[in-house]
Amino acid sequence: MRKIVGLSIVDRDKLPTPCVGCLYWESVERLPFECGVKCDASEANERVRVIADGWGECGRVVVEDGEVLGFIKYAPPLYMPQARHLPSGPPDSDAPLITCMHVEAEARRKGVGGLLLRAAMRDLAQRGERSVQAYATTFRGDMSSMPVVGVEFLLRNGFTVAHPHPQVPLLRVDLKSLVPWTENLEAVLESLRLPVRAPSRKPVTLSRDSR
Repeated sequence: MRKIVGLSIVDRDKLPTPCVGCLYWESVERLPFECGVKCDASEANERVRVIADGWGECGRVVVEDGEVLGFIKYAPPLYMPQARHLPSGPPDSDAPLITCMHVEAEARRKGVGGLLLRAAMRDLAQRGERSVQAYATTFRGDMSSMPVVGVEFLLRNGFTVAHPHPQVPLLRVDLKSLVPWTENLEAVLESLRLPVRAPSRKPVTLSRDSR
């Protein structure tokens, strides 16, 4: 069964490997632009708890049969000080920031990313947020170690460029424009009940008549 749950209630050991204890966004010092460059699982758990206590749930996770398919993380820029160092400039303080989204390799290109973004948008809209922002990358290669979302993905989903930059622009979207898009989340979830892992194959014994 596939479902969407809050990031704070998921066992971090089930997250994609570079993300288990990643503190990229929570770090004050300037870090290389890469997931997992600074990690501490216990501190990462504590940061999620602090955000949940002070602001609310800071992410959504897609889980299927107990296994994490992907997750998205977001919070006010106050909780994500690494954003101050990104080349397109600091984010606006009036809107939450989507920091990263990761989908397991076997679940990619199956709609999981769009489902995560929809879940985040609906959560933020229901909490009274008017807009949301996100840094993006123009890189088109392997995104597994990227601490931001792909720019083309965000543009296809209603975002526009707020602060331009050739490699890491800052994008923004008005949540009011996406109300119908986020309200049908259950229908989207139901439509995505497709196998994302390779099915187990049993050897087939051919009978004499079927040869």
